[in-house]
Amino acid sequence: MSAEILVVVEHLQGKVTDATHEALGAARAIAAGAEVVAVLGGAANTGLAAELAADRVLHVADVRLDAYSPDAYESAMRSIVAARSPRLVIVANTTVGMDLAAGLAALLGLPLAAYCVGLRADGTTLVATCQIYGGKVIAEVGLDGPAIVSIVPGSFVASHGDGSAVVETVAAPQITTRLRLVAYEVAPSADVDITKESVLVSVGRGIGGPENVPLAEELAAALGGVVSASRPVTDSGWLPKSRQVGKSGLTVRPKLYLAIGISGAPEHLQGMKDSELIVAINTDPGAPIFDVAHFGAVADVIELVPALTERLLG
Repeated sequence: MSAEILVVVEHLQGKVTDATHEALGAARAIAAGAEVVAVLGGAANTGLAAELAADRVLHVADVRLDAYSPDAYESAMRSIVAARSPRLVIVANTTVGMDLAAGLAALLGLPLAAYCVGLRADGTTLVATCQIYGGKVIAEVGLDGPAIVSIVPGSFVASHGDGSAVVETVAAPQITTRLRLVAYEVAPSADVDITKESVLVSVGRGIGGPENVPLAEELAAALGGVVSASRPVTDSGWLPKSRQVGKSGLTVRPKLYLAIGISGAPEHLQGMKDSELIVAINTDPGAPIFDVAHFGAVADVIELVPALTERLLG
């Protein structure tokens, strides 16, 4: 077993994903002198290597890795991991990463710590903090030998390359695939990217109904932010899915997260608990949202929100 930490690079249509940069950030945080090695697949993306915060980039220049397919990536990564025997393999816990990590772990007989939200060293043991039961339970798993970890996007600080990584083009390992990419079908773009906003006014069912969403929009505008939502709101069609915060939505870390009428289910808290400042308004003093809020008000949101907007606008 080597001391290397291997990070699988996920890319889409010529761009490295944000989740990959976070995976590299996680690797750098625990490297402690170990070499961080990024594995970049694809024939036409050599330029992406400069973006990777790794000590070494293994570029597997094979057209069959230009787009993700389970059998192609599993067979390629199986050969690389078996040959290098790294201390740890890190993938992002995305739809691609979850698929690859599980298959690779089964093929190589390695343990897999999935839904990881924290990594730390305890002597020679790596400790992965993982979510189970949809985030309702947090488990710490000790990894004493080679293992695979899939990290939850938004849980680690992203790290970007400065072009100093050593790029090593390696011969394509034995790759077998029964699939080929026919075309990309791009979904309609979201009206706003809530992960990039510094102020979010997030609404839950406690807002009452879609007719009251404009109250939150007026407050968000006064604060210089935008409106986001819990899953019940987007499921009801009051706001688009692109505004959903939580496990089945997006993970956000704004400077201010104002939760209006949100009870605070574990699935929602998973997506916003690391916000810099959390303020909650709810009529239920026992709502779980108050357990993570820095400030809170037990009040009727329909009465308080317009008053806050009026005060902000002077």
